[in-house]
Amino acid sequence: MVLKVEIINETNSYKIVILSKTMDKMKFPVFFMVVLLAFLFVACGPSDEDKARAKVNYAKMLLEKQDTTQALLQLDSIALLFPKARYSANAAKNMTTEINFELLHRKETALDTIKSRIAELETRFEKEKTELDRYTQYIHKRQTFQRAWNRSFIQVHLDERGDLYLSSNYYGKSSINHVGLRVYDGEINAKTDTVPLRDPNNRHSDFMEYKWEKVSYRNGKDNGVIEFIANHADRKLKAVFLGKGQYYIILEDFDKMAVKDALALSKAIKSKNELEKEIQVLQKKLQIN
Repeated sequence: MVLKVEIINETNSYKIVILSKTMDKMKFPVFFMVVLLAFLFVACGPSDEDKARAKVNYAKMLLEKQDTTQALLQLDSIALLFPKARYSANAAKNMTTEINFELLHRKETALDTIKSRIAELETRFEKEKTELDRYTQYIHKRQTFQRAWNRSFIQVHLDERGDLYLSSNYYGKSSINHVGLRVYDGEINAKTDTVPLRDPNNRHSDFMEYKWEKVSYRNGKDNGVIEFIANHADRKLKAVFLGKGQYYIILEDFDKMAVKDALALSKAIKSKNELEKEIQVLQKKLQIN
């Protein structure tokens, strides 16, 4: 006897297709039992509801491990993968809503905290927006024009978006045509990228018998010098202006503090902006105005 049977599972509806058969000395009841057993084997497999329930339980386990992102992905996939699992899909929807409400509460609390931090840091700066400025600028109170116009120093620049960059300002009787900066103390140091003399961010001018040079290290060209100064503000940091000539300075404590404060405020502003975006997304999901 040769018997070939194909059993097709069409989303909980089962179809038995006999592709070929040859019955020799075999009674029909035996054949029927074989087919019935095969059918029962397939029919007794896990249903969509069972599979969906397993995903819900897996999501609960992920939540216990604080893996909220993966838990939400598991829950969101249930309705798509198992459209007939209505009970589990509804449970997944309710869980997702609860999770999103909890996330919203956490992020709103974090936003309140970061806003308080920004308000505290802002007291160390003056705000300014001229006709040439697209965004409001934060100028550290220890690096205003009145305090800095006639000295060589490192200046930090920050705007309302949290964008941050550094500049090296040389003031002396002879030009050094500097194109970079190295900050160091003993064995530790950090060096900016080079800003060529003809670059718009490398500016020169004369003031009476003095020369003034300002090199701005925008778009990451500080090459980690900002972080370096902030992380080592307690050390006696020195700086050398690098170019055709060289000029050495010792960083003033208030200049190091200005860099440290600006970096902290920059990170706080960016965190605030990101939290506000995330809160808007959650409010939209929860349909909160």
